[in-house]
Amino acid sequence: MSRIVPVNKNDYIDVVFEDLTHDGAGVAKIDGYPLFVPNGLPGEKAKVKVIKTGKGYGFGRLLEIYEKSPYRVEIESSELHKYGGCQLEHISYEGQLKYKENQVRQVLTRIGKLEDVVVHPILGMDNPMSYRNKAQVPVGEKDGKLIAGFFRPRSHEIVDTNESVIQLPEINETVRVVKEICRELEIPAYHEETHKGVLRHIMARYGKQTGELMVVIITRTTDFPQKDQLVERIVARLPKLKSIIHNVNSKRTNVIIGEKTNVLWGSEVIYDKIGDVKFAISARSFYQVNPVQTKVLYDKALEYADLSGAESVIDAYCGIGTISLFLAQKARKVFGVEVVPEAIEDAKRNAALNGMTNTEFAAGEAEVVIPKWYKEGNVADVLVVDPPRKGCDEALLQTIIEMKPKKVVYVSCNPATLARDLRILEDGGYKTVEVQPVDMFPMTMHVECVSQLVLKL
Repeated sequence: MSRIVPVNKNDYIDVVFEDLTHDGAGVAKIDGYPLFVPNGLPGEKAKVKVIKTGKGYGFGRLLEIYEKSPYRVEIESSELHKYGGCQLEHISYEGQLKYKENQVRQVLTRIGKLEDVVVHPILGMDNPMSYRNKAQVPVGEKDGKLIAGFFRPRSHEIVDTNESVIQLPEINETVRVVKEICRELEIPAYHEETHKGVLRHIMARYGKQTGELMVVIITRTTDFPQKDQLVERIVARLPKLKSIIHNVNSKRTNVIIGEKTNVLWGSEVIYDKIGDVKFAISARSFYQVNPVQTKVLYDKALEYADLSGAESVIDAYCGIGTISLFLAQKARKVFGVEVVPEAIEDAKRNAALNGMTNTEFAAGEAEVVIPKWYKEGNVADVLVVDPPRKGCDEALLQTIIEMKPKKVVYVSCNPATLARDLRILEDGGYKTVEVQPVDMFPMTMHVECVSQLVLKL
């Protein structure tokens, strides 16, 4: 029998919020029917208006709060709060950490059926604002004026803004200055609907430990007007600047970075450090956006690997070698694999930059390369995975189970797929010893985890 929906569109109802969704909306249930309401917090009693219903769930708008959560903080209603990636800005930081830690505990129990695993208190930041070292800002036009900011959710409408509370001040200032110069020079903005115009995105990257700044100008065309003047004015107004890069993306796509890149001024890369390890960062490099918490995360991964100096380690999904090089400080040998060839070249360059000769990197899919290594006799003592949000490929998990490394360190950006994969590894002969949540992205619902698994005897 089909379920009867207990509410209708435009109903006004009183609710009690029980939980948060993955994007920070409050969850209320009416006769078991979930209603998702932005800005509602667990424990709050409120009046809402039903704005949309479906068979399995509906959406509402918060009208009045009768009883507030102790974790609610008052903020000025802003476009940035609603649409700019700061879904949890209205929750105290103590509350944010509580909800994230609880989310990890819930999914490990519900999805992973892991009842006795030790989940440590989440590691938060001393200052949860102004942490992002990178911005990719879409550019458009409104009333004949160049604008840049962020997209409203589920739309391609750009909200014009000069700053974000979660970006480093240097990033906010860079975006503001480059946007002003582009307006002064009347560089034509890209029009997504017609696939005409020039300037698509402004990117800024900053090395927090080195103070080095990169600007990336992303255009539809291989050349653009006022290029020399743009470079001259950016250099004059940004004293920390080390690099101006031009990237060409001529395709009709939502992908930000195109395949063709050239240096307009300065260096091809900037540098930054995580702990004692130095990294070269290009326009296309993947590099963690929160350098403070990245060190916390990687230190924990290194602790869980528990290396003595005699171990062979495999780092799946190694990127530009960030975790690999941390591990290489203590391991006999580290093998890294990554599907993006450019990232592997970066990893090799970063190993050389740090004088680390005990590393080897290969381009390819982890689920293809690691089984090949295994057949060739390359058996790891410790295997580290840091997959994308979708989690590990099933073939890789089965290879781990067959290879039987003594320890597995699983770094995850998605607790749900982490729980799923831990269950598979547990069923394959591993024991999840402990899980450490780390708050890499304050003011958002995202949470990272490091998990330690050991082979059962």
